Amino acid sequence: MARKAKSIPLVKNAEALRSVPSVSESSALYRLMAWLSPAYPVGAFSYSSGIEWAVEAGDIKDAGTLRDWLTAMLEHGSGFCDAVFFVHSHLAAADGDKKPLHDIAELAAAFASSKERHLETTAQGRAFIEATRAAWHCAALDRLRDAWDGPVAYPVAVGVSARGHGIPVEMALHAYLHALVSNWISAGVRLVPLGQTDGQRVLVALEGIIAQTAQRALAASLDDLGSATLRADIGSMKHETQYTRLFRS
Repeated sequence: MARKAKSIPLVKNAEALRSVPSVSESSALYRLMAWLSPAYPVGAFSYSSGIEWAVEAGDIKDAGTLRDWLTAMLEHGSGFCDAVFFVHSHLAAADGDKKPLHDIAELAAAFASSKERHLETTAQGRAFIEATRAAWHCAALDRLRDAWDGPVAYPVAVGVSARGHGIPVEMALHAYLHALVSNWISAGVRLVPLGQTDGQRVLVALEGIIAQTAQRALAASLDDLGSATLRADIGSMKHETQYTRLFRS
């Protein structure tokens, strides 16, 4: 059954998405490359989003089945939901009322499908905020802290930071989804195992899906949130008791 979210109005004018005072394109690219690099200290390499269980169960056994699994996660699962949270967090991080930012941060933290999925998104969110506040501080992170004192989901943390640095939402979202999928592929390459070239072939195959998911998320309301990837959700639950584990999720 798909999970549906209660509508939370954020702003009256959707054009606010494109009203962000932008930094230069080169500065925006520099910051996104730093924040979403595997070297950024969020521990993304230690999470597989249930892919480890899918490999153990035989659902993922080669490059083709990895590509199909990740396509479903992007189009109908946590990838799309994260993208929607990213967009609305970017929007809510504008100056003014704290309630929209509180509401989206609360919803994103509550939306995880399992204990490990909650750990994955909130642990990375916390680590991202700590590193970014120390090295790339912006006022939007202070607004997030003042608006919400609970665990922060990873897409919320990155979306708020991008807004605070004046990075347009389209560019930031595409970079976020590329990094998310790259980490999933890295997990698959290590677990199946696959060669690095096969991993790159999967990334190439998902280029269009990433772009389409980003465009859907940019036009989506919070009423459009929902996941239909039941096998992936079950996998993230079963991973908690999996006998041998390399990853935390």
